[in-house]
Amino acid sequence: MRITQLMRLFIVLALLLVVAGCKTEGKRPVVKIGYMLCNSEEETTQRFLPLTRYLSDKVGVDFVMVPVDTHDFEKRFKAGEFALTHTNSLLYIILRENEGVEIIASEKRGKFGARTAGAIIARKGSGIEKLADIRGKRLAFGPMLAPTGYLAEYDLMLAAGINPENDLAFYSIPPGSYKHEKLIYGVLYGKYDVAAAPVLDLETMAREGKIAPDDFVVLAQSKPIPYCTFAAAKGTDPALVKKVKEALLALKPADTAEVDGERLKVMKAAWIDGYEELPDSDYDPIREMAKRVNMPPYQKY
Repeated sequence: MRITQLMRLFIVLALLLVVAGCKTEGKRPVVKIGYMLCNSEEETTQRFLPLTRYLSDKVGVDFVMVPVDTHDFEKRFKAGEFALTHTNSLLYIILRENEGVEIIASEKRGKFGARTAGAIIARKGSGIEKLADIRGKRLAFGPMLAPTGYLAEYDLMLAAGINPENDLAFYSIPPGSYKHEKLIYGVLYGKYDVAAAPVLDLETMAREGKIAPDDFVVLAQSKPIPYCTFAAAKGTDPALVKKVKEALLALKPADTAEVDGERLKVMKAAWIDGYEELPDSDYDPIREMAKRVNMPPYQKY
């Protein structure tokens, strides 16, 4: 009888230890990160879930990834759905101006590092050789909140005395996902005469063998401006922000994270070359562009 009682006591104690262990694991704080959708929710998740898991491992916080459509981003941020943000540089400026977010780190990718540029391109041999030749032509922009797929190119045209609203045959934005690729292909195969193409997309598509640099004429190119950016909501725990920044800046090509039982290289999955600490003042050229183009957060009408 005593042996039976001792066995029961042992089982109860073992169960209590298991429960206590579960409670300990559940005590890590949960923090949500809003990721601006790139081409699709599926692609964005595949790219940045390993990075989110890496941050959880390094910071000791259970970070949760929240993919968010660009046009819903500010509304959902204001609703408190997430405390940290990963967005393009124009959306960062909108959130900083309207909601007071604080920059954490800037993403590096491609030949310009933590910066990229916008270009206006035409197909080689089309007869369009300089920017002035685009008057009366068909042009494709990228998404309207794309810094190097819309804003920079619109600004380049205004600076050259070309008003996209009046001086083109028409302009449009390709529907659906992969808009930047669609407009580049659109110029290549004659759907559009001219396109507003991010230099990074031209670089990536050429590296992947989808296009050849000699297929196009670059009619104008903006100065490099900051690329995608991590930021934190106003009032976020400074210690947490510091740890996140340190983890991002320390990220190396060999770093991995576990997703669904598989260890993935974080930088390779995210298509990035790391992170850099840029001051907010480095984003001023984008602010000036947005003011000249009459775009958020400075639009007057």
